[in-house]
Formats: sequence, C-alpha cells, structure tokens
Amino acid sequence: MKIIDIVALLIFFTVLVAASLDLGKYMMRVFSGTKTFMTPVIRPLELLIYRLCGVDDSSEMTWKSYAAGFVLFNLAGIMLLTIILMAQSFLPLNPQKLPGVKWDSALNTAISFVTNTNWQGYSGEMTMSYFTQMIGLTVQNFVSAGIGMAAGIALIRGFTRKETGTVGNLWVDMTRSVLYVLIPVSIITAVILMSQGVIQNFHSYVTAETLEGGKQLIPMGPAASQIAIKQLGTNGGGFFNVNSAHPFENPTFISNLVENFSILLIPCAFVFMFGYMIKNNKQGRAVFVTMTFLFAVGLSLILWSEYKVNHAFDSAGITNMQNMEGKETRIGVFWSAVWSQSTTVTSNGSVNSMHDSFMPLSGLVQMFNMGIGEVIYGGAGVGLIGFIFYVILSMFVAGLMIGRTPEFMGKKFGPHEMGMSLVALLLPMITAVILSAIAISVKPGLSGMNNPSAHGLSEILYAYFSAAGNNGSSFAGLNSNTIFYNVTLSLALLVGRFATVLPALAIAGSLAAKKIVPESQATFPAKGILFIAVVAGVIIIMGALTFFPVFALGPILEHLFVQQSLMF
Repeated sequence: MKIIDIVALLIFFTVLVAASLDLGKYMMRVFSGTKTFMTPVIRPLELLIYRLCGVDDSSEMTWKSYAAGFVLFNLAGIMLLTIILMAQSFLPLNPQKLPGVKWDSALNTAISFVTNTNWQGYSGEMTMSYFTQMIGLTVQNFVSAGIGMAAGIALIRGFTRKETGTVGNLWVDMTRSVLYVLIPVSIITAVILMSQGVIQNFHSYVTAETLEGGKQLIPMGPAASQIAIKQLGTNGGGFFNVNSAHPFENPTFISNLVENFSILLIPCAFVFMFGYMIKNNKQGRAVFVTMTFLFAVGLSLILWSEYKVNHAFDSAGITNMQNMEGKETRIGVFWSAVWSQSTTVTSNGSVNSMHDSFMPLSGLVQMFNMGIGEVIYGGAGVGLIGFIFYVILSMFVAGLMIGRTPEFMGKKFGPHEMGMSLVALLLPMITAVILSAIAISVKPGLSGMNNPSAHGLSEILYAYFSAAGNNGSSFAGLNSNTIFYNVTLSLALLVGRFATVLPALAIAGSLAAKKIVPESQATFPAKGILFIAVVAGVIIIMGALTFFPVFALGPILEHLFVQQSLMF
C-alpha cells in the first residue's frame, strides 16, 4: 500500500462529498417542484410525457396507490423485458445473429434488471444483441433506478408532512428522477468515458489474429452509454462478461476513478438531499458520517486482508506478496479493494476485479455489506430507505433505555412502523440464508459448484446475498445459469426488492398521517456522536447475529485453512 494511494483516496472522497452536496441540493429542488436551471429545457418534455400517459402532475397518491403503481409497473417491465429477451433473434440490431434467450435465463434476467439488481448468469457479449442491450436492459437501468429514487422520496415526505393521507405521485417522481437527474448526468459520464477509450459503436464483432496465429473474436457495441447509467443508477450489469475488468469497459485508471465515483455519487447525494428536504442539514450529515464510518471499517478490513502476508505464498517460497489474483495490473490491489467495497455497499454489483479471487475475509466483508441490506450509502433511493429501517430499530432500542416512545424527526414510532421495519430487514436476510441451505442440500444446487469445501459454500452464500440484496455481483466460480439457480435467485430478487420498498411506503403513509411532535429534553439526540454510535452498533450487531453461523462455515473457516496453507 502506497501513501499516494491513500492521498488519492482522500482527494477522491473530498470531491465526492462536494459533488454530492451540490447534486443533493439540485435533487431537492427537482423533487420539490422548484424551478432549476434545467427546467426550461426539460419541463416541456416532462409535460408531454404526462399528456401522453394521462398523468395529472398536480394530483397525489395515498401510499397504497403509490405501492400499487410500483408493483404494476415492475410486473409490466418484467413481462416486456422477458418477451424482448426470448424474441431477440427476430428483432433488429443483432449483427451477430444471436438466438433468443432460454426462458429461465430470460425470466431471471428480466426480474434482475427490473429490480435494479442486474444479476447476470450469462456472458453479455455472447448472449445479448445491441437491441436487447439498449432497448431492453439500458431502459430498465434508467427506470428501475428512477422508481427506486421515487420510493425514497415518498419515505422522506412521510417525515416532512403532517396529518395528510398522501405521499406524492409515483409517476411524477419517477419521471423527474429520469429526466432531471439520471439522463443528464449519464450523458456527461458517457462522454467522459468515451474520451478515455470506452467503446460506443454498432459495428459487427471483429475477428483478429493473435500472435500465435490463432483467431480471436473481439466484441463491439454501444458500451459507454450503458456503463454510465449502470454505475450512476446503482444497477451494475456489465456490457461485457467480465464487467469493468474488461479494457473496453474500463480502459484507463481515469475511467476506473470515474466509474467508481459514479457508483457512489447519487447514493451520497440522496443522503444530503434528505437533510435538505427535512430542513435539517445536521441530520443529513449525521446519516452520512454513520455510513462513511461503516464504509471505512469495511474497506480497512479488505485492504488488511489483501495486503496481509499469505502463509500459502510463504510455503511456496514467495514472500511479501500482496494478493494480485483476479485483479488487473493497470488497477492494482488498492483500487480493486476500493471498488469492491463501493459496489457491495451500494446495490451496484459491477466489478473491476474478480471477487472470487479475493481473500476469505474480504469476501466476508462483501457478503456482510449485501446481507445488511446495502445501507452504507446503498442503492439509488433504496439505500436511504434501508438505513431509515435501522434508525427506527435504533430509536426503539434508545426508547427502551430512556423509557420513552421512540421517535425520529418529530414522528413517533409505534408497533406498525416497528413491524414493517423488521419485515423489511429480516425477510431478505432469512430468504438468502434459507435458499442457500436448500442449494447446498440438493443435487441441482451442488452441481453448480466449481470449488469444494468452505469456498464453495461462500460462492453459494454470495449468490443469494447478492440477489436478496439486489446487488448483482457474484463470486463467478458458481455456475448459476441453470433452471434451479435462475428460479431460486429470481425469488430472492423479488423478495429483496418488494420486501424493502413496500414496507417503506407503508411507513411513509403512516408517518405522513401523524403530527410532528416538538423536541424536548427527553428526546434522544439524533444528530451527534451518540446517534452515530447507536445506529452503527445496531447495524453491525444485527448483521453479526444473523450471519455469523453461516460465515463461520464459509469465509471464516476458509481463512483458517489459508493460515494453515491448506488449499482445495
């Protein structure tokens, strides 16, 4: 580890915070319906969309109508994308004449992209046509991120409103997310990426001759446009099979920084926007500091694990060897570790190195990040939602300590809010663990394993944690493109999305109908060090209690094997 890398990381985060503050303020104005510098350009298009779709932008929805619209829109997206995938051989922009996708893979992929997960059990460049990549997958990258942001906005309104039955308009919130935020920032990002050499074309694949005289098929395609939104929308699905480890997706160190920056930008901006919308910037900063503390702890453990002297290397006569397996030499260990932490604390799932090749404790951190619901910054909109669930749980614990009804931002929490929060936190966790147990107990599940012992278990755990956390990354050593895994992972994908958003909307409706209670001397302070410590502690303890047994059999056991130079 070099000092220059640490300095560069500090500069990276300084720029990220500055950009997030400005973007958060801009997003607050967008979702509040206040005029911005983009309004004269975008407002006519926005009104045209409302007119064509029959949307009244002045009307608002109850949380039940908002939730019903969310479910129906997602179901329609799943059906449409499944049809596109299965029928792609009959559709245009398919220069390689790629066949239609098999039903189970098509359904899994459709659910994955609609739920903002982008889990991929296939090789993108060998499976998806340009039409499918653009009209099917990229469109979902925009709208799945947009509707997730809309759900987050509805929950924030639950805290800012009082004695009302509405939480906003889903169609307006989603449209503004896409038009005012995602599209403009994606265009800027795509242009920057193209300047670094990320490809953007409609050429047929190129056949090249290797130095040995063999033939190699080099994929082409409109990559930069999809990569920009996959990172910004915390989607993560790669245009190419190896994702951002591919030189056409991520050719330079600058493109690596830009893509990593894009992963974190909107989730961080959403936190600051929360502070602006509730008119309490200190609260927004407290949430951001809590997330950043947890990010730093996880990153430190990954860096320690990857740079720590490996006894297996010692036994082979290699000393002071950092773990470069599965990492690109142009990126190195440090920035591969930063990316792996960034992509698993958000619901992004893109990779610039192979997580399967990370050391066992690094894999544990990655799985823990996904298992707790990816609330350390988290996905676009849904990251803040997950964090609020932990805040509600933390305020309940604090309320028990001081003998007072739990409250946050002037809203008292009752059994309804507690119940919904626990459902949202526990159901994805339980689903991931149960499906993992089934996978290691039946032949179709075991048949996908390429590694025995503890690492094989980690591969299966990682897959279901990634699906239930709507992340999309994988250990890659698991053959998951089978009927068993496509169906069971699809179930985890749906639970991870709907069991998070629907309880959040129910809580939003409940809070919006309540009065705002003024703070008193007995109110638990929710802006300082004590708040940060309590929430961070609840997140760590809940994750540890839930996952320690399976981690003990997977990454922890593998770590002990490595210390004894035992390989399988």
